[in-house]
Amino acid sequence: MSLKKTQSIDMIHGPLLKNIWIYSVPLMATNFLQMLFNAADTVVVGRFAGEQALAAVGATGSLCFLLISLFNGLSMGSNVLIARYIGAQDHDKIEKAVHTSITLAAVSGILLTGIGYFLSRPLLEMMSTPSDIIGLSELYMRIYFVGTFFGLIYNFGASILRAKGDTKRPLYFLCISGITNVVLNMIFVVFFHMSVAGVAIATVISQAVSTVMVCKTLMEEKDATRLDFKKLGIDLSMVWNIVKIGVPAGIQGMVFSLSNVVVQSSINSFDSSTIVAGNSAGANVENFVYIGMMAFTQACITFTSQNIGAKNYGRVKEIFKTTMILDMIAALSMGFIVWYFGDFFLGFYTSEPAVVEAGMSRLFWVALFLVLNGILDVFVCSMRGMGYSTLPTAVMIVGICGVRLTWLWTVFPMHRTLDVIYMCFPISWTITSIIQGFFWVYCHNKLLKNAELVQE
Repeated sequence: MSLKKTQSIDMIHGPLLKNIWIYSVPLMATNFLQMLFNAADTVVVGRFAGEQALAAVGATGSLCFLLISLFNGLSMGSNVLIARYIGAQDHDKIEKAVHTSITLAAVSGILLTGIGYFLSRPLLEMMSTPSDIIGLSELYMRIYFVGTFFGLIYNFGASILRAKGDTKRPLYFLCISGITNVVLNMIFVVFFHMSVAGVAIATVISQAVSTVMVCKTLMEEKDATRLDFKKLGIDLSMVWNIVKIGVPAGIQGMVFSLSNVVVQSSINSFDSSTIVAGNSAGANVENFVYIGMMAFTQACITFTSQNIGAKNYGRVKEIFKTTMILDMIAALSMGFIVWYFGDFFLGFYTSEPAVVEAGMSRLFWVALFLVLNGILDVFVCSMRGMGYSTLPTAVMIVGICGVRLTWLWTVFPMHRTLDVIYMCFPISWTITSIIQGFFWVYCHNKLLKNAELVQE
């Protein structure tokens, strides 16, 4: 079976800038709506359930991401593998990879639900979560992790569609599930006064809606990506290939999250729900800078993977250059807008001046310098698309986690201010980007050299 052309983009031929833009625009819209819907959760809680509820939800963010990161990394591995098989037009392997991916998502979702439910309280205590919000934070996390079963199946399903260039239908799914989430937030929090529990339940239901839609779509496909529940199962060779790419990517996400957990713990050490709430609001506003960045890094890894599968190695460097330029433009422009109008954006979350002040500190040191993170991500995604996943992960562990932890354990105790905490972000991005740049050149040269040996 050939891949259906109406929903896919030709990543192997034609003008790169145009095709990357066509691929990325729906992803930008998806990222924007995702951030908007997530922000709606926080706005509803902050406005209608109070400062403590806002702080309680915000205190769980880095911890939830830490637990989910490894499994989301597997979905990236699935995306890279399927894109490579699509580039090689190997339809039997595409089919095996699709069914293995969905099965792996379901198993991972069940495991993650159990981990999140039973470890919520101990992990929150390890992070020194303020005593006046830890009960609400635990309640939110326990309900939230019930929905990770649906969330992982959706992520894997969407990664299958994106592997062949279909970024539009995941956008449609998100629109429907996001609107569902916002409506349920209003019903549960505003009318039934369910506070953080209402937000968490709304999230679970909306994730279930998106999962049903992506599975139904895959079941109706007419090509090798068609999902047939009778063919679900684990192909060990496919799992190994997904793991080789996905586990290092997941570990990278966990390393980022681990360092962010330490950052959150440092913020919690002030024992102020006002500061925790300001950090939560600032982080939510800051997320909008990722809109373009994530779209172009996803394009980088998918376009690179398909061209590697097609043995079209000459386009890898052009893909890297194009996505890097677009990523930097997006990060610089959005970062400046978010910081310059920071007071206005933070006003949607809270009317407390002290909370806004704390949020503005984060926006200056993190949102304004996120272009450094964007540069770093393009280096890493390009290497992963080329098939090198372990090396950039090792560099991340040293460059991101190592630098941030060293900073927070040495400099912060001597200068206990919010600004000093947030400085660890741009410093760690700069150091790690320089190192990753050298390794990207090494990996690219090695790729071209191996290609020449094969041709000889």
